[in-house]
Amino acid sequence: MPAAYPWDLLPRQAITLQKELAELVREEPLKRPVQTIAGTDVSIKGGIAHAAVVVVETTAYAVIDRAFDTGRVAYPYVPGLLAWREIPPLLRALQKLSTPFDLLMTDGHGRVHPRRFGLACHLGLLLDKPAVGVAKRPYVGTFGALAPDKGAVAPLVDAKTQEVLGAAVRTRAGVRPVYVSVGHRAVLQDAVALVLRSVTRYRLPEPTRQAHIFSRRLAG
Repeated sequence: MPAAYPWDLLPRQAITLQKELAELVREEPLKRPVQTIAGTDVSIKGGIAHAAVVVVETTAYAVIDRAFDTGRVAYPYVPGLLAWREIPPLLRALQKLSTPFDLLMTDGHGRVHPRRFGLACHLGLLLDKPAVGVAKRPYVGTFGALAPDKGAVAPLVDAKTQEVLGAAVRTRAGVRPVYVSVGHRAVLQDAVALVLRSVTRYRLPEPTRQAHIFSRRLAG
């Protein structure tokens, strides 16, 4: 895990640090089957961050543990620096879990980021855990035609460099895609497969869907 650093950096300092930490992210195949996934989500209301973590098992995708942290948001909204607002409360919530987990699945991007270091990368690197980002909306990159069928996948590509950043993934027939990318210690193929396997009756995979429900309930 990288050395500890303050969460009150100026935006320009935080951007510099993101560029440095992005070089430490490892993209590698998962080393063992994933049996438990910790889904994360943060709802912010009235300047208060409600961080939720939900652990599901990967047989029936039932919730087996959950934890939360609530506190005042300590960092301003700056595009591309979501981690500075959300990771401190998420780390506190993660520390309260009583169940170990094999992989993190965040409601937020991983490599789909201007500096290739979104929330999933940051959290995965800090914990040195496999991590996958699943976002509801694209941030950077474009994708081509995407078939309407469940399981359709289209690469999300940086138009300037032609680098594949992630994938648009159709999790249910005819619904809007989600945007999947590597956070840490995984490869895109594994990330997409895990997301599709984690979908039950809804558009979002169960780990982040359950975390989203939990954080919204906390926020009232």
